[in-house]
Amino acid sequence: MPLRILMLNWRDMEHPEAGGAEKYLVTVARGLAAKGHRVIFRTAAYPGGLPHEVVDGVHYVRKGGRFDIYARSVVSHLIKKYDVDVVVDVQNGVPYLSPLTWRGPVVNLVHHVHKEQWPVLFGPRLSHAGWWLESKLAPLVYRRTPYVAVSESTRRELGGLGIAPDRIEVIHNGTDAVPLDDTPRSLNPSLIVLGRLVPQKRVEIAMRAVAELSHDYPDITLDVVGSGWSLPHLEDIARDLGVEKHVTFHGHVSEEEKHELLARAWVHAMPSLKEGWGLVVVEAGVHGTPTVAFTEAGGPTDSIVHDRTGLLVDGGQSEFTAAIRSLLDDDELRERMSAEVSTWVRQFHWDETVEKWERLLLDVVAESHDVVAESLNASSRS
Repeated sequence: MPLRILMLNWRDMEHPEAGGAEKYLVTVARGLAAKGHRVIFRTAAYPGGLPHEVVDGVHYVRKGGRFDIYARSVVSHLIKKYDVDVVVDVQNGVPYLSPLTWRGPVVNLVHHVHKEQWPVLFGPRLSHAGWWLESKLAPLVYRRTPYVAVSESTRRELGGLGIAPDRIEVIHNGTDAVPLDDTPRSLNPSLIVLGRLVPQKRVEIAMRAVAELSHDYPDITLDVVGSGWSLPHLEDIARDLGVEKHVTFHGHVSEEEKHELLARAWVHAMPSLKEGWGLVVVEAGVHGTPTVAFTEAGGPTDSIVHDRTGLLVDGGQSEFTAAIRSLLDDDELRERMSAEVSTWVRQFHWDETVEKWERLLLDVVAESHDVVAESLNASSRS
């Protein structure tokens, strides 16, 4: 049965600040549309983005900005009453609260809980308000709503907010990347950081590691791939550390160039404060590039098998630098991890991700219809 699906997410893949979360939902949307479902993707406007556009069978509606997109969505839903069967409500810290405006079935997608990120991005009052929205109001509003988490670590975090584990289905990221057998590793020690350039990604930790390691590896390089409003600040840090000749800020690059850079790198560094899964861990792994990440980030504990496909670090700057050093120093260790990670990531496929989403949405809609029918029968009997 073809479904009519409304997806609510603050960005799409063409947004200047899009990242792995957007890649996940857009891939699911396209996959569902290819299976014959009608998908409306409501998201924020941005320079150059059309208010209405159909791409790969998905109808994009772009209205509102970073902060008012949520209020606009609520008002629009109250007035327009979208003719849909189910709403996929993506909670990126701030909830859309769609169960308050939509009486049909809702699925709440959460990549990760933002507890640690609120103070990094906002002052005390706003961070307190944001955490209250996420930890108190949202669990109340979505108390009858099924959840999707992208990793077991996110599922555990949601459980800590009072959401029953049996209401949370884990649907991992996939990958469509293929190994670039004709792209050799760089001759010199090379690191790569890939993602949005925002404070919570903590790219400066990778740059400080390069500054220290450059004493023993004078030809070490760091490719920083991605765009974001932290770029000027990061460029200042690179100058202050004296690593301008070692660090290249590539900005936004094509998929082809991204994968070539991942394939050439010796190590993928992910110093993020928090990740729901870490899509680039798998993308790097396709090319046999192991990842170093922090255990406290959550998602990497699911996407990385410690000491086999990468290294998980407990601690701070010195421990992160030491982990990278261990991979640069030990060719045998790095090659072993390279071989293992390229095998490990083969289990993650976008086709399976889309199939799990389709099965979940069909079940949720069917269950909703059964509840309505049972209610009508009860009313008729009375």
